Amino acid sequence: LPDLTFVIMGERYAITITNGEYVRAGCQNHTAEEWRKYSKHEIAEMDGRAALKFYPRLLDIIDFYLGKGSRPEWLTSKEYTGDILLTGESSNSQISADSGK
Repeated sequence: LPDLTFVIMGERYAITITNGEYVRAGCQNHTAEEWRKYSKHEIAEMDGRAALKFYPRLLDIIDFYLGKGSRPEWLTSKEYTGDILLTGESSNSQISADSGK
């Protein structure tokens, strides 16, 4: 395998990181830099609420394997965090529940 290539199992979506640049989560394949810049609307278009809940976890995974990077401002907005609290789930609790499947 090329350097900085990883296959990550046990998450909501199958994740592969190739050459330390491209990240595939489910059927979406983009550069790590592109993943770090998506708007809330763009993420929601990928797989609705499931993608919105998973997105912070995906960025955590990218940070772990490729180094800490930027995050979109909307992730820390009251609108986003309030929306997650209203559902009674955080991205981590959703991931924990999905990991047991």
